[in-house]
Amino acid sequence: MRRLNGVLPAVVALVAACGVVACSTAPRRTEAERAADADTTARVEAALTEDPNLYARHIDVRVDRGVVHLGGFVWSDEDFRLARHDAASVPGVRSVETEMELMRGGTSGSSR
Repeated sequence: MRRLNGVLPAVVALVAACGVVACSTAPRRTEAERAADADTTARVEAALTEDPNLYARHIDVRVDRGVVHLGGFVWSDEDFRLARHDAASVPGVRSVETEMELMRGGTSGSSR
């Protein structure tokens, strides 16, 4: 019986931990949500690429339920602002989260 007394609290803690993890995960996206996010991703990438004032080659785009996550890096504060603005201006975008890094030193030449 002593053995069970030590096991019971461990089992209760394990069950509680599993419950917390199960409640904290987001529900799976439907096929329609994945398709809408893929379409939004393509439109945001196009908006970034088509902006003549933005060097967007190193910006990564990920969309989850209409929330755009911009990653990678940019060369200037202006590129950072332009990327956020361009992404937010795409229809269907609910919000923009920026996870980009600002690389100091800029680019050289006229390839920008």
